[in-house]
Amino acid sequence: MEIKIGVFTDIIFHNEENGYTIAEMETDEELLTVVGNLSKAVRGTCYELTGEFKIHPRYGEQFVFSSAAEKLPTTVSGIEVFLASGVIKGIGPKTATSIVNCFGEKSLDIMENDPDRLCQISGIGPKTADKIAKSFAEHKEFAKVSMAFQEMGVTSSQALRLYKAYGRNAISVISENPYRLVDELYGFGFRKADQVAEKMGVAGDSPFRIQSGIKYGLTAYVNDGSTYVPRDILCEKVAEMLELTREQIADGIFDLIISGDIQMDEIDGEKVTYLFSFYNGEQTVCRNLNSLAKAELKTLTVDIDKCIEMTENTTEVYLSESQKSAVKKSVQSGVSVITGGPGTGKTTIINTIINIFEENDFKVAIAAPTGRAAKRITETSGHYASTIHRLLEYFYSEDTGDMQFGKTREDPLEYDVVIVDEASMVDLILMKGLTDAVKPGTRLILVGDSDQLPSVGAGNVLRDLILSGFVTTSKLTEIYRQAQESMIVTNAHRINHGEYPTLNSKDGDFFHMERNNEIQMRELIVDLVKERLPDYYGGIDGVRDIQVLSPTKKGNVGTIELNRVLQETFNPHREGISEKKFMDRVFRVGDKVMQIKNNYQMEWKILSRGEAGQGVFNGDVGFIAYIDAENQNLTVIYDDEKYVEYDFSQLDELELAYAVTVHKSQGSEFPIMVMPISWFPPMLATRNLLYTAVTRGKKVVVLVGSENRLRAMVDNDRIKLRYSGLAYRLSNLMTFD
Repeated sequence: MEIKIGVFTDIIFHNEENGYTIAEMETDEELLTVVGNLSKAVRGTCYELTGEFKIHPRYGEQFVFSSAAEKLPTTVSGIEVFLASGVIKGIGPKTATSIVNCFGEKSLDIMENDPDRLCQISGIGPKTADKIAKSFAEHKEFAKVSMAFQEMGVTSSQALRLYKAYGRNAISVISENPYRLVDELYGFGFRKADQVAEKMGVAGDSPFRIQSGIKYGLTAYVNDGSTYVPRDILCEKVAEMLELTREQIADGIFDLIISGDIQMDEIDGEKVTYLFSFYNGEQTVCRNLNSLAKAELKTLTVDIDKCIEMTENTTEVYLSESQKSAVKKSVQSGVSVITGGPGTGKTTIINTIINIFEENDFKVAIAAPTGRAAKRITETSGHYASTIHRLLEYFYSEDTGDMQFGKTREDPLEYDVVIVDEASMVDLILMKGLTDAVKPGTRLILVGDSDQLPSVGAGNVLRDLILSGFVTTSKLTEIYRQAQESMIVTNAHRINHGEYPTLNSKDGDFFHMERNNEIQMRELIVDLVKERLPDYYGGIDGVRDIQVLSPTKKGNVGTIELNRVLQETFNPHREGISEKKFMDRVFRVGDKVMQIKNNYQMEWKILSRGEAGQGVFNGDVGFIAYIDAENQNLTVIYDDEKYVEYDFSQLDELELAYAVTVHKSQGSEFPIMVMPISWFPPMLATRNLLYTAVTRGKKVVVLVGSENRLRAMVDNDRIKLRYSGLAYRLSNLMTFD
């Protein structure tokens, strides 16, 4: 083995996910092509590499290294190249030259030990000097941590998350119990922790491993929407995964029950296992709903029938008898559900209910699970709606180090009525938070389409409430006369009933374009979005007004590939447009992007009004406004006014959004929706997924693909099994009463 020390003069290739790197390195004696794994590969960085020379059949001689340690450059030219690389926040090429011209070989020493002297440089004030010093210190520390974790198979992005979570103590912290990574670090799965543990010599039957494996098994079901798992199924799956006995897993379950991490229960005579938070969630929701249903309500002094008539005369929209019944049931009940498909008048009913309560001087709150859904309700109803999280004053607690609801049982919402739209998207944990904050005597009205895809989070709340029979429920089936004129609405109901949609009717708004080859489908979708639809309808923006949906992320017509081709169509690489490569994706100024996880601490600013706040949510769509390579951040504008700054290390929270999955589109409506219809896995090619997708289109729906596959989706009424105990508990509550 040989040791080579030199500076990377060029990065030929670097995979940010696995660290595989090909670079040109200049030593004091020669120029080398080096190949190996590095957590970070930056032009201008100096490394000490240990490896050997090998002959590549195509590329010739290469120095293949097995270990690497970053070295700080010592020459003036080396220091300047290093600083100009952008690796240190606050320093770009011009500033790098100024620093080196002023301090020469002492530049790095001054940054580390006497950063105040940087203020001698024009353009560097105390704040910038402090930022540079901190970034330099972090760079040195991270280099040590990442190199150590690299040997354990930890990727560059994962090493960065470890460093941000645990700082310079990351290695010692993880050495104590590698499986804490799963619980404490977002995006760090059990299998990766298991890999790290094996490298550290942790035994396969370690209690840490068994307990973490059990929680991983439970979490896998939770991530698929379940709140519990039958005990026998859990033992079998985890034993198989860990290559241990069912008895060992059963012992681990017992230990976790003792520690309070999980809870055993019995549902319909079957022993089941919960993560404690979901067991507590179901119990709490049941208790809260029972209290709300039985509480004495504030008396309505107005005549409901007259209020309905007045609203009808004002709006010239007249309710059917079933819709009037839904209004009456809701205003007279402590807890109620209104469910129905598109065109059944849910929005009209909500407006009528609001008018009745406002006529009675009741204080009404309206909320929805997502920002986009809340915005849509505000636009269609004329009444302000917020997200449920904002209504409940979700915040980061410095005391506990996690997110909490500000509104609780101890400090409840001060409203007479709380109306929640798009309730099919409400998962169990959010329902717990909501019902905790609604005090007895307040009317809680849940509105949604129970035939839509269920919530992304665990639980099947809306369906369970309806199924239980515990909650006053109004099912709307009659379609408004105006809605009957829309083929989108008509076909949505046909699909929901298992009937084939009517395609390409004259002067319609629902179209199918036959293509049997996925490449052809993809090409046609691009043509539709770029040319045909904007040209035909006029005044349509292909990016802002047209949303491409797909049932899946993978494949030729999955969102990953569709985003690639649509990005190249609408926002290709070109000189003068800033971009940032992150893992397998490239972000450019002007790109349409989506936030893919709830981040309640992320700060936003509305510059035009001088407002600021916190919280960016899963499903929020915006556009990249700036990419600042020098300070290593990226700015996204949401809702045309809300500016959010992302550090480059946070870019795993963003995806391109020219195309999004149907699941991610829930709660949103788009002027025009385009979707491929091809072969998809049976769990995705379902009737209710197609139904959900079709109902996202407001004015036009275009399906591109095979009519036979379209019919197969309609025929596939399979609904993914979710283990949920809420309906069972509510039914038992009724029996007990």
